[in-house]
Amino acid sequence: MVELILWRHAEAEEGTNDLARGLTAKGQKQAEKIARFLSPHLAADARILVSPALRTRQTATALTQQFTLAPTLAPGATAAAVFHAASGAEGDGTVLVVGHQPTLGSVAAELLGMANTSLSIKKGALWWFTQRERDGVRQTTLRLVMTPEFL
Repeated sequence: MVELILWRHAEAEEGTNDLARGLTAKGQKQAEKIARFLSPHLAADARILVSPALRTRQTATALTQQFTLAPTLAPGATAAAVFHAASGAEGDGTVLVVGHQPTLGSVAAELLGMANTSLSIKKGALWWFTQRERDGVRQTTLRLVMTPEFL
């Protein structure tokens, strides 16, 4: 079974240098809320892949400093790039991707069988999917959707 967790970065400052935009004070609180929720549920050996944008790094740091920067997950990445980056998990494994909208919305839509559409993932939100193969058919379960406002 493979676990794929999508975590959109928390609220960020406005600015023209997209990669340098940091979290607002509200965004930092959002990231901390989700991190406190996620920490006891995340597998110790989970791979954490993070866009190189400052706001995604700051979001991930609320959880841990042990993550891998993935340049292919930068703003504007495709859903295919996310799937490719996460594909290193052989067999069982957990991959947490900290990234951007609309990319993560496209990934969620594909996992739910809604190709060619995109879902809107709120800032700081967590979407947790489980995938397994049964009788030669890949099955996807949406286990959790959580926004910071509900914590």
